[in-house]
Amino acid sequence: MAKDFIQRIGTIVLAGGQGTRLYPLTAHRCKPAVTFGGHYRLIDIPLSNSLNAGISQIFVISQHFAADLHQHILSTYQFDMFRDGRLELLTPQEAMGQKSWFKGTADAVRQNLPFILKCSAEYFLILSGDQLYNMDLLEMLRFTEQKQADLVVASLPVSNSEAKRMGLMKVSRENLITNFAEKPKDPAILKQYELPSGRHLASMGIYIFKREALISLLEQEGDDFGCNLIPRCMEKGHVFAYPYEGYWEDIGTIGSYYRANLLLTDNQGLDLYQEEQRIYSRPQNVPNARIGNTRMSRSIISGGATIDAEEISHSIVGLRCKVEKGTVIKDSIINGHRSYHPFLEKVSASGQHFSIGKDCLIEKTIVDEEALIGNRVKLINREKLEHYDGEGIYVRDGIVVVTSGTELPDDFVF
Repeated sequence: MAKDFIQRIGTIVLAGGQGTRLYPLTAHRCKPAVTFGGHYRLIDIPLSNSLNAGISQIFVISQHFAADLHQHILSTYQFDMFRDGRLELLTPQEAMGQKSWFKGTADAVRQNLPFILKCSAEYFLILSGDQLYNMDLLEMLRFTEQKQADLVVASLPVSNSEAKRMGLMKVSRENLITNFAEKPKDPAILKQYELPSGRHLASMGIYIFKREALISLLEQEGDDFGCNLIPRCMEKGHVFAYPYEGYWEDIGTIGSYYRANLLLTDNQGLDLYQEEQRIYSRPQNVPNARIGNTRMSRSIISGGATIDAEEISHSIVGLRCKVEKGTVIKDSIINGHRSYHPFLEKVSASGQHFSIGKDCLIEKTIVDEEALIGNRVKLINREKLEHYDGEGIYVRDGIVVVTSGTELPDDFVF
């Protein structure tokens, strides 16, 4: 695609979600700032996909716990003085000492439209800040130009169980969207949208608007693109579905977060090993991981980790983690630390600092950032709970979650 066309594209990343279903990982951060894959944050995926497409006009609209997200973005994505581009971070505006909170996806763009329209973009790509995919956005942009579309909605086939939580579409042979239903629960409506394969064509929440079409649409009432505005845009025609068949995951719950992470251990799910479709993140000036006499299988060990465990299997160990001897970690995600500062780690009898102590057993658990685990701790969900709220310990979808900053004492069992 010609360089001048790329320069006519702007990306808007919607990163304002509170992430209530991802609680307690979102107790002190917004969902796009949650750690992923031991090294990344969820916001890195839409920003990386945009940069891989050559897009250099990017707006990130945030809302809840924005400071941590902004710090990550500013320390990771920097355009220098020799490269044209802009990366702007937008938040709810203050008036008379009060913030006007965004009411939905469309309202977030509407409230920030005066800032967004200062750029030269003729098309706007709208992405979510909490989805996983490796997508060639250039192909979607080509599709938009070829169809001369006012709006293009990225789509993919999903199962019946997934269809209930997504926007569903019917399309013509030319991929023109003829019908749209947002998160239908009625079995009769679901049946109407069923494909011959038994699956459903669903919106990925990824859109490309013509500039004039976006301005016109946002002049109408409605706070969400899916619920309110896309059906209205369809009334004027020129709304198409872009077919996508690769990996895509909307990180909405602890269960989906857990599964998407552990897929990486089998080189499935989000592909992190592509030269042309790189996923960028904050540079970490840490040494390579040091692994002692540890049995390891199907696992990812991040930079700066020091591993003396007995066994680690089907797990992800994050940045700067220190795991002592005798510990067994299975089917778990250990999100690591942001620094080696000794006050953020426990001290063993030998005077060594560690994140996870000796002779621990950790199974099907998410240990969030800066959490500290003492010696002989067992996190095994011994009562097989599906849901539990405790002091620093939660269970969601049968998965134990140790919250950020929690310290578990020696011999603790859950």
